[in-house]
Amino acid sequence: MPDPTDPRCAQPPGAFHPVIDRNRCEGKAECVAVCPVQVFELGVLPVEARRGLSLKGKVKGFAHSWRQAFVVRESACEACGLCVKHCPEGAIKLVSRGS
Repeated sequence: MPDPTDPRCAQPPGAFHPVIDRNRCEGKAECVAVCPVQVFELGVLPVEARRGLSLKGKVKGFAHSWRQAFVVRESACEACGLCVKHCPEGAIKLVSRGS
């Protein structure tokens, strides 16, 4: 993954995309605040998506009113890594399109 402190870290938009671990995300919005290209938004996890969560994920979801981050502009991601660095739950990883 590119080093977010390196000014040359920007990759071509869409070369990487963020993946959010639904069992870990607590919707604290750090990713929304730090993303320079507005890849994320906060929203409510749909009921259908809640079914696949672990018990711990369901408890966290309920405790946080099911608010979570969502990737809404995946193709804009430049893989700077700020979302990964600032997520307090470690719920985001960047995945290469080639993998």
